Order: sequence, then C-alpha cells, then structure tokens
Amino acid sequence: MTRAVRIGNCSGFYGDRLSAMREMLEGGELDYLTGDYLAELTMLILGRDRLKDPASGYAKTFLRQAEDCMGLALDRGVRIVTNAGGLNPAGLAEALRTVADRLGLSPRIAHVEGDDLIARIDELGFAADPRPLTANAYLGAWGIVECLDAGADIVVTGRVTDASVIVGPAAAHFGWSRTDFDALAGAVVAGHVIECGTQATGGNYAFFTEIDDLTRPGFPIAEIEADGSATITKHPGTGGAVTVGTVTAQLLYEVTGGRYANPDVTARIDTARLERTGPDRVRITAVEGEPPPPTLKVCLNALAGFHNEVVFVLTGLDIEAKAALVRTQMEANLSVRPAELDWVLARTDHPDADTEETASALLRCTVRDPDPNIVGRAFTSTAVEFALAGYPGFFVTAPPGAGSPYGVYTAAHVDASRVPHIAVMPDGTAVDIPVPATGRTLEPVDEPEPPSPLPPGPTRRVPLGTVAGARSGDKGGDANIGVWVRSDDEWRWLAHALTVDTLKDLLPETRPLTVTRHVLPNLRAVNFVVEGILGRGVASRARFDPQAKGLGEWLRARHVDIPIALLEERT
Repeated sequence: MTRAVRIGNCSGFYGDRLSAMREMLEGGELDYLTGDYLAELTMLILGRDRLKDPASGYAKTFLRQAEDCMGLALDRGVRIVTNAGGLNPAGLAEALRTVADRLGLSPRIAHVEGDDLIARIDELGFAADPRPLTANAYLGAWGIVECLDAGADIVVTGRVTDASVIVGPAAAHFGWSRTDFDALAGAVVAGHVIECGTQATGGNYAFFTEIDDLTRPGFPIAEIEADGSATITKHPGTGGAVTVGTVTAQLLYEVTGGRYANPDVTARIDTARLERTGPDRVRITAVEGEPPPPTLKVCLNALAGFHNEVVFVLTGLDIEAKAALVRTQMEANLSVRPAELDWVLARTDHPDADTEETASALLRCTVRDPDPNIVGRAFTSTAVEFALAGYPGFFVTAPPGAGSPYGVYTAAHVDASRVPHIAVMPDGTAVDIPVPATGRTLEPVDEPEPPSPLPPGPTRRVPLGTVAGARSGDKGGDANIGVWVRSDDEWRWLAHALTVDTLKDLLPETRPLTVTRHVLPNLRAVNFVVEGILGRGVASRARFDPQAKGLGEWLRARHVDIPIALLEERT
C-alpha cells in the first residue's frame, strides 16, 4: 500500500464522549478507528472491578459504543483497534461476539494478551508492600499487526502503549518490518498526538481563546504515510482546531526528553518538524527512530488504605488564627491519630471582599490509614462536633462521610523476553509474538546548543503565558511541564530565561524536588520533569490537583520580565 492510511481516534480516556465513535464513523472517510481507554488510574479502577467480578476488568463503555456502531463500522469498512480490553481482553472479545450475535452481525474479532503479570509478581520480584492488585507490562504493536493481517475487523488489547493502537494499523497497512525504525517512530509520534482525543484539536489548550469554536471539539485523525510522516487533521465541520500549537502541546504531554521509548521503537521527538499545510492540517515529518530498549515498563497498582478529607471554610478576619484553632481542636480530640494527617491552607481570601466567597479561605485536612474506621466517622465526627465550639463562621464544603480506598502506583521494568505477547486470531488460534531482535539502553540525548540570546533591552513584568503556552500531566508520582513559544525570537528568550532555578522560583512547591530540564529546539520548547510532586501516583491523592493538569497553567500565570520587543509582536 502506498496511499496514506487514515486513522481516527474516538476516546482519550475511560469516560470520554460516548457518542464519539458514531461521530467519527459518520463524519468522513476512515480506514481505522482507535480508542485509548487506559491510564495508570484506570488500571486500578478495573482491578477493583475484577475483585468484585472476575468476568469484568474491561472498559464497559466501549461495549456500549460497539453495540451502537458495530454495524456502521462494518458497512463502511472501518476496522476498530482499542486497548479497552484492560485486564480482560479475552472477556471483552467474547462480550463483543455476544453483542454481534444479538445484532445479527459477523465481525471477525481478535484480541491481544500477555501483558497481565499479576500471577507472576513473586517470580518477577514485584511483590512489594502493599501487594499489587494489578501488574501489567506495556506491550507494543506487533500483536495488533498479526491480528489485522489475519483479517480482524475488531482488535481489542490489554495494556499496550497508548500509541500502539495507532502504530499497529499503520504497520499492517504498509507492511513495515520490525527494523523500519524511522517509519515506526513517525507513527509513534502521530499516535501520541491523537491518542488523547480532543487534546489535539484544541482541548486543554493554553491559547484556547484563539480558537473560534470549542463548544464540541472534533476528534483527531492521523493520515500516516509510508515513511511514517503524518498529517494531523479532523473531520470537516467539527469544532475545535488543529494547529501547530495544538499539536505541539500534545507532543509535549507526559513525555520527558528527546527520546520517547516504546516497545517497538524509541522515537526521537526532538527531531520532529511541524508545518501547517492547510486549514486544520499539520504535517509531522523527519522523525527519527532508534531500536527500542530491551525492557518493558510495568504498571503496578496497589490498594494502600483509606482516604478521607474535610475542607473547612474560613471567612473574613484572622484566617491564620482560625486555621490554628481548627488544627489544635482536631488533633487534640481525635481518638486515634491516622497514619497520615496533612493540613493545607489555601489563601483564596481577598481583603475587603465584595462577596462572601472571595472573603473566604479553604483549610483542607486530609487523612490516610490502612484502617477504614480510623479515617471514617471517627475522623469526620470530630470535625462536626466542633461546629458550635470552634472558630466564628464555622462551616465545611460538604457533609462529612466515610473514607474511600486509595491506591499507589509503582513503575517497574522487566526484560521483554520474560513477557508473553500473544495474538489470538478471529478463529481462536494463538500466535506468539517474538521480542525485538535488537535493543538499545535508553539514554538522555546530548544537550543541544542553545540559540543565541536576544540582545539586552527593556522588559515588562507580565504573566509568562502572555507569550508561552504550557501543557502538564502525570507520570506516576512525577509530573512534566512542557513550555513552548511560537516565534524564533521568543525561543531565543525562553531557552535562556526559563531555567530549572527560575522554574523553582516561580513554582515554590517544586523547590525541594528534583527537576530536570529537556530542551527541544525543533518545537521551540523546554520540558521539565518534576520528580515526586504527585506522591505515589494519581490514586494516592497527594495534591489537590492529583494529575498535575493545572501545573502548567499555574506556571503561565506567574509574572516574569519579558522583553518589550516580544510583547509588541503580540499586539
């Protein structure tokens, strides 16, 4: 095949727009439709589902979408590839066959398995305390390719990398070999752009005010070519926009430096070049690929205990004294002190405020303990008992309740040869997928030469976001903050102005943490990795923004000295 393959996406997470599958199938031509339903937190959610019902463990919303759209996809010749199988891809494949029989349809359904390592955690050395509830290796795309080559109309997988559901169709379409690293890397980058759905078409975009219609952004499409180059677009007439900026933002999402490792190839994100080729069309070229690392990443999730919190509203005067009184009363009267007891005072109050809400601060008391009773009514009742005996104006944001389970995430690695990768064909035949013949240990890229700095000149103190965009997200307990600008002169300023020390000054919460800066000149971007800011992962709820989604916007809101010449370019 020589023509570009059109691969659309209809889901970026478990809970995304339910109607998106039908919208993508009816909106225009596609060869493949993919969906990403899995995240580190989702695996824990599915693990708890499986505890209650061993036959579950997959994304049930995908099954609802398939029931609505299976016939439409078959009529249009669109093949579906998704990781919605979660912890039970075989179970989802069987459920799809049941739906198909009920609808009088005969799709060829295949699945990929082998990623689930929970039965082998002792053998593999993953049996930590707390003991993992889920343990899944990130597989690559070749099991998907095998299923598609066998004629599958629908392929469901477990935990493959997010980009693999796009790489698989592209590799099958063009007949790529395992050593076509540049082509595979281009598909990985295209897959990374579209796998989060509408984040590529204007969702969560720093310069969202420049997009005319965000009422209902369309989902993205990657038109991938034989050499791995790709054009990112969307169906005509859908909301949102595809611009160099929206694609740049998504490229920076949840990555580290210039090398982006996948099980089949390490993509050099730092080599990617972006070009607008028309309305809602951005072409990505020149992505270089290298052999993948010899190990696979493993996502370990465990139930660590129980969590609860009470948020006290402190209004008006003496905020600090009111907070001190609450803390003294609570800690002196708890019958048993929880294993973890944290206080955070958010000074959201304004002096001489003209509304009660803007005159108020929030005091959050968070507790964690292995015993649900300690963080349940015993904790919340203590808060309630002081409603008439505490600070003036006492009230809380929500009625206190029982504690809820929380989890912790750990990343591990295992030699790829120790993980089975099995493609189960539509006829039930199981095919073992071999591990890559070559592997290269992942190392940071050499620091590129910085651009020449701007000549000295007058500056004005304004928000960083006046000229810079940002996108932030979570990777286990770490967060990344990608910051980019849109002109060469802005890049000459940003590369020198936004250092690790400057970031720590602007975001004081990062000061005690290890922060690494990665420079990406082709994207006019710097990417910061902040280690440990999210505790033990999103499910541990270590911050009020547990997935670091707003971290980049906080950075953009901080005031810095920006050359007036750059500000004049923006007026």
